[in-house]
Amino acid sequence: MPQLDPGEIDYTALSFPDPPPDRPFVAINMVMSADGRTVIDGTERGLGSKLDQRLMRELRVHFDVVMNGGATFRASGTSARLNDPGLEQWRLDRGMTPSPIAAVLTRSGDLPPERRFFTDDGFEAVIYLSSAAPDAVRRELETRGRPVVSVQEGSEAVAALAHTKGELGASRVLVEGGATLNGDLMRHGLVDEYFLTLAPRIAGGESAHPAVQWPGEPTAEGIRQLSLVHAITAGNGEAFLRYRLQRSHS
Repeated sequence: MPQLDPGEIDYTALSFPDPPPDRPFVAINMVMSADGRTVIDGTERGLGSKLDQRLMRELRVHFDVVMNGGATFRASGTSARLNDPGLEQWRLDRGMTPSPIAAVLTRSGDLPPERRFFTDDGFEAVIYLSSAAPDAVRRELETRGRPVVSVQEGSEAVAALAHTKGELGASRVLVEGGATLNGDLMRHGLVDEYFLTLAPRIAGGESAHPAVQWPGEPTAEGIRQLSLVHAITAGNGEAFLRYRLQRSHS
């Protein structure tokens, strides 16, 4: 497999299929060690290189909403910022907002108030809060200045995705973890593509941190089949993989 210099890899040049008629196009983007770990010291930040971080931002430019789950928010924060004037201009030139809308889906409402999601008004954001959360939690979140949308307990991910289309007008949603949110969307057949950065590192340890997780043990019947769209290797040893979900299990 040929290797490319970092400057030759450009995710702003990617193209995407039209979204399904009833929901946004959904892609997941994750980074993983060579032994299948997505978390080191409680966060994914020790896995990807500066190149991976750049491509993460370049991938974001194509999407209307960037969504995280509550655990990812607590570990790493949630921001749809591109932190690059050139990427912001790329979006403006195409009639888009400078940054996608940031979204977090939480069942507990445990969202640290010091995170950039709450302190930075330079991007739009929305909180999807499970109807299982106490009213007091909802009221407290509403004081922080971000819209809070109640989503039905047991189908939170499905309801949040429906809101992004119906109320936010999103045609593409990018999900950046965690594993539970990825799994909820995957098992409901709501994921179209899966981006994976494979880091040339072995993390070890005892705890498993898969990229996608749902209740129960893995079974042959539950496997989701992927087709490879691209595989790019960089000189630093990273592999950037793009898969499309086959629809036999949707």
